[in-house]
Amino acid sequence: MPEGAYHHGNLRSALLERAEAVLAESGTAGLSLRGLARDLGVSHAAPTRHFRDRQAVLDALVVGGFTALNGRLQAAADGPGPVGQRLTALGRAYVGFAVERAALLQLMFTAKHEAQPGHELRELGHRALEIAAGLIAEAQQDGTVRPGDPIRLAQVAFSTVHGLATLAVGGLLDDTPVSEATDLALNVLLTGLRPTP
Repeated sequence: MPEGAYHHGNLRSALLERAEAVLAESGTAGLSLRGLARDLGVSHAAPTRHFRDRQAVLDALVVGGFTALNGRLQAAADGPGPVGQRLTALGRAYVGFAVERAALLQLMFTAKHEAQPGHELRELGHRALEIAAGLIAEAQQDGTVRPGDPIRLAQVAFSTVHGLATLAVGGLLDDTPVSEATDLALNVLLTGLRPTP
């Protein structure tokens, strides 16, 4: 592609889009500014106008990934219907993101658990849990979910959907479609979250 195609700020988004594709194809080891420039048909120096080095590209991918994930989760939490329906939508949104963008999600969690993640990354990384905990607290108010610390209940919920997504990405669900496995897991999870009679 000619370099002119990326004037007016398009190069940065094109670099990130291509970087995520490379991440999915060959992991972080396959990612370089020079390779991205070559793939996009721009000069080797062009990516440095937006990213000082490879790590800056990875950092931007992580921030963009958490922003996109949190946006999906917030949309599900704010969606129509009763709170139980929105909890189900939240779980589906997480599994959908995790399956569609598995390599990016792995990078996101690796960055989040580094010894000293930046302030922005810490906040973005915790936002998904806060969204889920807020919806669980709402469900507790209307009696749909048992009493207890909403954050801890959200952690359990995330461990369920993240585990399912990991099995799906690893091809370990055998012949069970991801959507069917997701619905069953969420049904079991929400049944377990209900108040005991």
